[in-house]
Amino acid sequence: MRLLLLLLLLHNVSLTMSSSSPCEFPAIFNFGDSNSDTGGLSAAFGPAPPPNGETFFGRPAGRYSDGRLIIDFIAQSLGLPHLNAYLDSVGTNFTHGANFATAGSTIRPQNTTLSQSGYSPFSLDVQTWQFTQFKSRSKFAYDQGGVYKGLLPEEDYFAKALYTFDIGQNDLTAGYFLDMSTEQVKAYIPDVLEKFTIAVESIYGQGGRSFWIHNTGPFGCLPYILDNLHILSGSEVDRAGCGSPFNDVAKSFNGKLKETVARLQKSLPLAVFTYVDVYSIKYDLISQAKNHGFGDPLLACCGHGGRYNYNKHHGCGSKITVNGTELVIGKSCKEPLKRINWDGVHYTEAGNKWVFDRIVGGAYSDPPVPLSMACHRQQPE
Repeated sequence: MRLLLLLLLLHNVSLTMSSSSPCEFPAIFNFGDSNSDTGGLSAAFGPAPPPNGETFFGRPAGRYSDGRLIIDFIAQSLGLPHLNAYLDSVGTNFTHGANFATAGSTIRPQNTTLSQSGYSPFSLDVQTWQFTQFKSRSKFAYDQGGVYKGLLPEEDYFAKALYTFDIGQNDLTAGYFLDMSTEQVKAYIPDVLEKFTIAVESIYGQGGRSFWIHNTGPFGCLPYILDNLHILSGSEVDRAGCGSPFNDVAKSFNGKLKETVARLQKSLPLAVFTYVDVYSIKYDLISQAKNHGFGDPLLACCGHGGRYNYNKHHGCGSKITVNGTELVIGKSCKEPLKRINWDGVHYTEAGNKWVFDRIVGGAYSDPPVPLSMACHRQQPE
């Protein structure tokens, strides 16, 4: 009897220790849009031009930023290398995961081409199909040995990996660019999230267990939205200069996304879900920019002309030819480390790092667990 009690005690101690120990994520598999694209769109449709990448990489590195993205900081914090894009066929190493995100991606497929609307054909369903193929083919290739063993993840990494999502913003802006009203955009959010649910269930069915899901940011504060989608009245501009109707849609989407994640947690009992409120962090950063050491939060660092230094015809890195001479007009600002917005659409490395520093500890997560513990289900009190 004493032996049985001792064994039960040791078992309980072991469970307590394991539940409080940091997760050992050997890999990350990321799904998303340009907020986490590390080279997918560049590989498929042409590279992001300089000065993209200038702050950290010293050259264009497939990211629409002057440097690292939040997903880069996530990988670094877990002791993993930056994720290579799944679509990039040159110099890639998928030992510790792969990135299926591409700039312009949506959750729902768009009925337009990239050249028509700017939205990527690699919607979330396509990204999950790519993951399915990657998983099956990498196992086959890994088992062949040789060079593949040093370039592909081990089979058990798929169950132990962290699955990250940062997507949805483009689904909302797509409606506005089709001249839909705010109410019309809100009306299709449930369908968007139904597609999101299907994608997550697909990955769960293939062994994914730890999910880290970002909500969408305050896109009503982004120059490309403020420049292209005209605000109807002064009452629709908040104190930070952001478009309230657009941010209200983002908040509506986020509320329903949180409910979706809660349902997924109940229906997929072996998984652990962490919902991360990046909206609140990004809005605080923009609305209190000066207090946080940043300037001109609504002004693009890299661009050309206009109220927000943003021009959809002459973006970051764009060139014109004058008298036979090629001139760069989409130039970077002098101090990108003090700016939040990079090119009118995306954040600077400094902005991304500021956001990451606030999500990594779990203060903006539900449940409130840090990134390093995102494989553990929080026990009810």
